[in-house]
Amino acid sequence: MQKRRLGRTDLLVSQICLGSMTWGQQNTEAEGHAQMDLAFSRGVNFIDTAELYPIPPKAETQGWTERIIGSWMKSRGNRDKVIIASKVVGRTANAWFRGGRPSKLVRADIFDAVEKSLAKLRTDYIDLYQIHWPDRDIPWGSNPTRVGAVARRADAVGAPADETPIAETLAVFEELVEAGKIRHLGLSNESSWGVMRFLAESDKGVGPRIVSLQNAYNLVNRTFEVNLAEVCQREEIAFLPYSPLAQGYLTGKYDHGARPQGSRTQLFNRGQRYETPNAAEVLLQYSELARSFGMEPALFANAYVTSRPFVTANIVGATSVAQLDMALSSVEVRWTEEMQKAVDAIHQRVGNPCP
Repeated sequence: MQKRRLGRTDLLVSQICLGSMTWGQQNTEAEGHAQMDLAFSRGVNFIDTAELYPIPPKAETQGWTERIIGSWMKSRGNRDKVIIASKVVGRTANAWFRGGRPSKLVRADIFDAVEKSLAKLRTDYIDLYQIHWPDRDIPWGSNPTRVGAVARRADAVGAPADETPIAETLAVFEELVEAGKIRHLGLSNESSWGVMRFLAESDKGVGPRIVSLQNAYNLVNRTFEVNLAEVCQREEIAFLPYSPLAQGYLTGKYDHGARPQGSRTQLFNRGQRYETPNAAEVLLQYSELARSFGMEPALFANAYVTSRPFVTANIVGATSVAQLDMALSSVEVRWTEEMQKAVDAIHQRVGNPCP
């Protein structure tokens, strides 16, 4: 398990980051602990979570994932060996995060989120604190293959009246860094414009410089490569891709319309991102390609993401120890030029059906 520098920081993170969004919903506390034990025994030192988790977001379960991580670190006495990444929600009408009112990226809401996460994680600081999604009115994921309209500019600066200015948000995170509550700031579900605006503000001396970006990236969504790969490489921003298995659709278990009992899509009906026109046919092509190389589709899909030269840490997730074991094994796969050419041949024909 290689360790890689997180942006310009002094943190060295494992090339696999353990995702946690099933703990507290699909997984019990004991199962979450077992996954963390396995991952750390295999060289992982990096866990990603969020105040939102577990998924699907609900008032009655919100925050349980952080509690499970906190109880694990306390029981193992290993906080100094764990690099924790968490997130504050972007603008949302869901009122349960802030005690009955909507939330946005302003000082009161960000401080509220941090303090609650610190308490649940049972720690004094968060290593990497990320903005889960922007305050701006943009498509989810921030990198669609097409856009119907861009939010209207309301003034010369380009910020509509009800948006929280990026500079204002950054100033809050500067306070948190100075207070020792967070060490570094990252973004998630952000666009090229958004990343560069955050950098531009910090270059002017406003707030901390962002160190990482967490966006979806997998075989059926390579939109990161279009503009953001160059942005992150030249600006030394760590890329932390999530959903390498496309919410399980790249495991082959949903091929031919199957919906296994207990699977996420069967339980929650949240797979619309991966049920776009032609997606089923494309997903099947990647499953068949993986098997032609003698690999399970899940291993192949994770190995693809783990092997990308612009990836700092692949955020993997699982609902069983067996699934996690396979994801961790992706670091051992030798990704060949033949594999890459075969993947690119499919991508050339179908593009990004699930952005």
